[in-house]
Amino acid sequence: MQLKELQSEVDQWINTHGVRYFNELTNLAILMEEVGEFSRLTSRVYGEQSFKKPEDVNNVKDKLADEAADILFVLTCLCNQMGIDMQEAMNKNLLKKTKRDKDRHKSNSKLKKD
Repeated sequence: MQLKELQSEVDQWINTHGVRYFNELTNLAILMEEVGEFSRLTSRVYGEQSFKKPEDVNNVKDKLADEAADILFVLTCLCNQMGIDMQEAMNKNLLKKTKRDKDRHKSNSKLKKD
């Protein structure tokens, strides 16, 4: 799926099932909540925190994927509301990063492969 298609599908879903978009500040708060949920899971899987209940580790990859999708959904809502073309924004962002960082990471001794 292309980002333009994603934006269109999210807009269609909002207008069909969601009644209307939440306002931008509400969606920003929801985005932060979803990022927090993704962060909590990530810290337990890859960090030093543990799950409160051992069974919570079950299906963790599916849970992380679901939280990542929640983040993308709300971010897409915000972009739709703000008139941001996500594909155009990503193309410009990758070009900026390529120009700025084309040699930077290759010469970073901290990133050398063992």
